[in-house]
Amino acid sequence: MSPIWNLRAFLLLTPLLAMSVGHFLARPHMLALPVMLAFVGGLLAAADRRTAPSWLLLLLMALWANLHGGFVMGLVLIGPIGLDAIVAADRNDRFAVAARWALFGLAALAASCCTPYGWDTLLGATKILSLGKLLSLIWEWMPADFSSFSPFEAALLGLIAIGYCSGLTLPWTRILLLLGLTWAALTHVRNIEVFALLTPLVVAKPFAEQLGLTRAVAQEPRFSFTMTAIAALVIVVAGWSITRSYATPHRYAFIANQSPAAAVDLLERRHAQRIFSTAPIGGYLITRNIKSFIDGRAELYGEQFVLDYFDAVEGKNVETLLRLLETYRIDATLLNTSIPAARIMDHLPGWKQLYADDIAVVHVRDDAPVQLPPASR
Repeated sequence: MSPIWNLRAFLLLTPLLAMSVGHFLARPHMLALPVMLAFVGGLLAAADRRTAPSWLLLLLMALWANLHGGFVMGLVLIGPIGLDAIVAADRNDRFAVAARWALFGLAALAASCCTPYGWDTLLGATKILSLGKLLSLIWEWMPADFSSFSPFEAALLGLIAIGYCSGLTLPWTRILLLLGLTWAALTHVRNIEVFALLTPLVVAKPFAEQLGLTRAVAQEPRFSFTMTAIAALVIVVAGWSITRSYATPHRYAFIANQSPAAAVDLLERRHAQRIFSTAPIGGYLITRNIKSFIDGRAELYGEQFVLDYFDAVEGKNVETLLRLLETYRIDATLLNTSIPAARIMDHLPGWKQLYADDIAVVHVRDDAPVQLPPASR
């Protein structure tokens, strides 16, 4: 590939990575992002060819559904991308193209249910979207915030500038796709990375044709499949070697200065059974084989339960905190030090602070017997 193409690729990837880096976490969606790109890229490539998608994409849909609930986005995109293919096809071929895309959509729907949950996969994926008011309290489901300048804001302004100044245009079907991705990113922060990764695929061919870049690409050797396979192999080998080189000398463990290990050790010595804990601590408790009051998977607990939890820990309603403590017969609380509920517990009758550090604070009922370790005695 020529240096000019390397420069263009670098200039394109830099803002895309800047928009996505905030959600690059050790979570399952990181495994699903490459599958999303391959699946949607395959759909758009079929639309560019004015044909139906390859049946091999169904394997990607099944894999995507087993990795992350974001596969629903792929199912939704089949419709507008198929519409783009139908509109671009010859008039005499449109019915046949539409029939093949419809058949592929039904097959993709069936492939997405090839998980341990079967048809319940679709219901489970929509549980988060049915959380209502709760979505406005979870960071990644909040709407985009333009109170401070961000790469996403720069990207939107850049697209507007391109539209006004360059004379580049898009077919109305691609405009619908672009508007849909923009709406999703504006509605939920977690979709900004989807916007960043899929927008180039949507605009690539129309812009390349208008800029005369397709002829330049056609003149280069066509090693796209080979290069893709080599790149995928390099990524797998590099990931395996880096992981192995790190995992061999380092034992997996939570970061000490971010985990409430000391507080949990104390609760284990006290044989605490019903612990009121916060969502960030819930995952750590699960790894210690301790039942958590709540964790980060809000869809498992339901809208009202999580709303009550937020009201309680954020100090919005002390009565809600008291009600949860009594309803669930809580005998100990394990709260992040910085939240209002940790300070409220200091003033509740019948409760006393037993332990506190920079990470967590423990409160127990006054009538609970204290069992200190021998060293403390």
